[in-house]
Order: sequence, then C-alpha cells, then structure tokens
Amino acid sequence: MDSLLMEPLPRSASPELAPVPALFGTKMPAFFQHTLGKAITGVGVGLHTGARIQLTLAPAPAHHGIVFQRTDLPNAAALPARYNNIIDTRLSTVLGEATNPTNRIATIEHLMAALQGCGIDNALIQVDGPEIPVFDGSAADFVFLIDCAGRQTQDAPRQYLEVLRPVRVEQNGAYAELRPAPVKNLHLSFDIDFPECAIGKQAYALEVTPTTFRQELARNRTFTLRQEIEALHKAGLARGGSLDNAIVVDGNQILNPAGLRCPDEFIRHKMMDAVGDLYLAGNPIRARFYGHCSGHGLNNQLLRSLFANPAAWRLVPPKVATSRPAA
Repeated sequence: MDSLLMEPLPRSASPELAPVPALFGTKMPAFFQHTLGKAITGVGVGLHTGARIQLTLAPAPAHHGIVFQRTDLPNAAALPARYNNIIDTRLSTVLGEATNPTNRIATIEHLMAALQGCGIDNALIQVDGPEIPVFDGSAADFVFLIDCAGRQTQDAPRQYLEVLRPVRVEQNGAYAELRPAPVKNLHLSFDIDFPECAIGKQAYALEVTPTTFRQELARNRTFTLRQEIEALHKAGLARGGSLDNAIVVDGNQILNPAGLRCPDEFIRHKMMDAVGDLYLAGNPIRARFYGHCSGHGLNNQLLRSLFANPAAWRLVPPKVATSRPAA
C-alpha cells in the first residue's frame, strides 16, 4: 500500500538491517519450488478496520501456488492470489470472490512481496478478517515470520514467466511497463514525483533477489498525507492507522518522531508494493519493469494486459536437472 487515497500526482542513507540468513545465499536452489517449513501464526491490527486479526502462513504442496482463505466466514471459497482475482486497487490490493463481495481480503501486497522476495512458491494464507494485519506498514514482519517458519525445497521445478513483448499501460501521465530482457530475475526501475516537499522526486532501480529484497526493500513503510487522514476517517477507514504503522507527511515535514528509515523510503516502499503486485502473475517474472508514478491499479492493469496477449509471455521451465538436490 502507498499513499492511502490517491496515486502520486504526475508532475514535471541505507537502513540498519539484520544480516541475511545463509539459506538466502547463492546456494539457494532457485530452480525448485519452495514452501514453508512449518505453519506459523502472527497477530496484528487491520489498517482500515482497526480490528485484531490473526494470520497463519501454512505449507502447501507443489503447484499449489499462494492461496488465501478467510477462516471467519463459513464455507468461504479459497482465493488464489492471481491478478484476475483482484477486485479493488483504490486503497490497497484487494483479493476477492466476484460473486460473493463478503469474501475479500485487503492489503495483501506487503505479504505477497515478502513471499516473492523470500522465494516461497506455495503457501496457504489463513486470515480471520477482511484484511491482512498491517504490522509496521512494511514487509519486514512478514519476512520475519517466513524466516521463523523456514523454507522447504519441493520435488517440482519452478517455472518463471518470461516476457516476450513489451506491454505498457498508462493513466493520467503515470505508466507501468514490462519489457523483455535476458535476465534471471525481475529488474525494477521506478520513479515518483509528489508535490509534497518531504517526498518530491525520487527514483530507484534494483534487481530483485532474496538478498536485495531483504536489504533494500523489506523495511520500507507505507505512507500517507496528513490531509488525507480526515477523509479516510469520515469514510470509516484507517481506523487502525497510526505513526507506528505508516509514515505521515505534512508538506515538508515527516510527523513520525523517529523520522524515516532511509532518505528515499517512499520510492523503496513503492517498489516493494510493485514486487507484491507483480507476484500476482502466479510465477516469478523474468523481465524489466518500468514504473512512473504507478500504483496498485496500474500494476494490476499491466498484468491483465500481459495475459490478454498470449504472444507476449511464456512459462519457462528450469534449464537444469529436475530431481531434488541432496540434502
């Protein structure tokens, strides 16, 4: 999630981090699917409802994908985390059942980013409310839960989505684009331009790997503008929002007492959001992504445009032996 009410208006120091565990190093067998080593549960506050929400990340078999399940709704259908199951992108990325408006789960993007960044292909995400806990407004707590659960290599090759033709979507001067590239991972180039002096113009580029995600993106928090908060409250939203889980900007000031975690935390958070939104392709993407003032809506439109053209993509099996490596 990013600025809570609107996309950025198009107009003309690194954080202190925990060391990367060895399991995310260069020996990670990236050509096999992975799930969680065990189920793990966390409890937090929903950003918009303000309610206490319990989240459980559970292992799932190979080829299962990432699937969400509401545990508080009797007989609620499971919700595969796919771009075509996204029903709203105005305030966050919202997964839902088109024929049952009650069966929806909001603010999935930070968790999806953590699953992608940590190399989890298959998981069952159980949640007892209509949104994912916001925790501190970043992906860091989700990465922590995944680390605690561990990762399990599975007896199935991982498939990557390779972009074959450029795909671009635009709206009000903002755009999102995927281009073919001879790369092994997703490469992101992003820029934003806000009128608020505390944000202003920022740009960042990154190859997304387990190490770079953890070190460069995971700890960067969502943000909002002070003038947006009253409108959100009047709409019955942001009841769980606070300076503990969001950066609040007022002109040239950051209202959070501890300030920013890094000078360009805003653009890094936008990139982290894009990682989560793009993982709704169902497979890790091999391509270059370019975003200018883009947000959840354009990111989702981009995937819909990509999959609407079968000539623009293909699933690539690994070019290695497909038997599981010895422990």
